[in-house]
Amino acid sequence: MWNIDAVDVNAYLERVGRPRRPPSAEALRELTRAHVETIPFENVDVVLGRHRGIGLDVVSEKLITRRRGGYCYEQAGLFAAVAERLGYDVQRTVSRVQPDRGGPYTHMTLIVTVENTPYLVDVGFGSGMLVPMPFEDGAVVDQGGWPHRLIRREDWWVFQKKDQHGWEDLHELLPQVRSRPVDYEVYHHYISTHPKSVFFGRLVLMRLEDGRLRRMIGRELTESRPGMTDVTRTIAPEELEKTLADLDIVLTDEELDALLKVY
Repeated sequence: MWNIDAVDVNAYLERVGRPRRPPSAEALRELTRAHVETIPFENVDVVLGRHRGIGLDVVSEKLITRRRGGYCYEQAGLFAAVAERLGYDVQRTVSRVQPDRGGPYTHMTLIVTVENTPYLVDVGFGSGMLVPMPFEDGAVVDQGGWPHRLIRREDWWVFQKKDQHGWEDLHELLPQVRSRPVDYEVYHHYISTHPKSVFFGRLVLMRLEDGRLRRMIGRELTESRPGMTDVTRTIAPEELEKTLADLDIVLTDEELDALLKVY
């Protein structure tokens, strides 16, 4: 159903710089971190109106062969296929982003089970997760310097981040929901084409690493560090190419020219 054979696992492992290892909690942790630190979160193709879809053949060519980035359906879909090919048990599911702000129920995330323990693996969230979260009520894991927590709220499981104001809900999910490929096709269509989608018509770029989170929304680039005040500045058109490169997003000359026309 998921066409996981479309992914060249060896090429993926070369892309993220990790060797092939038998399934284990530590190997899953290393693979998740390597993916997030290597493959940037970006929606350039959506902004350009030329996204080719989220089929694994298309995603593999883009994220592995062309060494581009992508957003949740691309990132999580690719990681899920690789994890299954490596022997992990993977459940693809969906969550509601920023539930307290009326966010949509469209985000693709994963529950990966290894050594009889389920983990929340969210490589496609962009600003949240470097390493897996044990799927346990109250579990707290440091993610690049920011504490994150998973709690149960009635039937929902809520992924939270702690900042100076306390715990903020990032997204909530129903773990019993097991998605199918067509579900993500529907979500992707809304996210990539609907005028009310946060990804439509403006850049959304993110890079998370230890002690540093960079987010570019539209023309505003914000850098966050644990315990420090965020720094935001506007990126002028003449700075765009270098800014993208700093975020590990390297476009062709034609793609950059097209982006500048709508920037």
